[in-house]
Amino acid sequence: MLTFGNLLDLAGISRSSVRLLRHQDNRHPGFPTPYALWRDHRSRFEAYQETQGVGDAPDLRAPYWASFVGVPGKETLFVGLYSAELIGPLAEDRPHPVTGGVEPAGSCNQYRLALLPELAEYAGRLWIDWGKGYRAWIQRGDRVPKPVVELRRTFREDPFPGFAALILNLSDIETMPAHWAEALRATRGIYLLTCPRTREQYVGMASSGEGFLGRWREYFASGHGGNVALKSRDPSDYQVSILETVGTSATMADLIELECRWKDKLQSRQMGLNRN
Repeated sequence: MLTFGNLLDLAGISRSSVRLLRHQDNRHPGFPTPYALWRDHRSRFEAYQETQGVGDAPDLRAPYWASFVGVPGKETLFVGLYSAELIGPLAEDRPHPVTGGVEPAGSCNQYRLALLPELAEYAGRLWIDWGKGYRAWIQRGDRVPKPVVELRRTFREDPFPGFAALILNLSDIETMPAHWAEALRATRGIYLLTCPRTREQYVGMASSGEGFLGRWREYFASGHGGNVALKSRDPSDYQVSILETVGTSATMADLIELECRWKDKLQSRQMGLNRN
């Protein structure tokens, strides 16, 4: 079995000198995940990982960091080997790399990181099995082996599956590939929300210039998108799918007629969350 530790051996780097960091941060809903930052905003990703919690300092004291990002629904992706040096508490306020707000001085430790050429050919291509200990996001390189599960020729996103086959959770919206987001932004039509807890469904209409993407982002931000029945439920990570798309010539009346037809077909007024 090939493991990440074997690759460190081949590169001549002592496993005990490496800390493995798996970045998957759910503290900022509605903002890019570490994976999305690495994929789309590389400088913000570097700024994100160079500041870490003060309490994490003992676990991070090693000359090398092997950085990974968690990808929803997939394994863990290797993104680079870094030299790491603790500078100390963040000296002054700076823009938060995820939210764009303020990261206050003294709120975290800052590290001096430098991306190394060792293992660079595997960045964005190498997927490992992190194991069940996802909460242990900092681990020693000489402890639990991390099996290599896939090595791709190049980094690539999954192709857009098509509107009929697309099924997502609202929490996936901000991490989906950019070409998926553009396809959803450019298309209007009728969609289905399904609550995983109550097993109720809701038929809705995407009619604005931002298409399906804009409407689903409203749900993700508010938890209900302004709908009366959804307001009566606790916020949920709804599953979203597309029932029917319309062309650019479709009018609002056309969309309302389609929405009513799907409500009748799925009986979402009688057995779901639609109230009109």
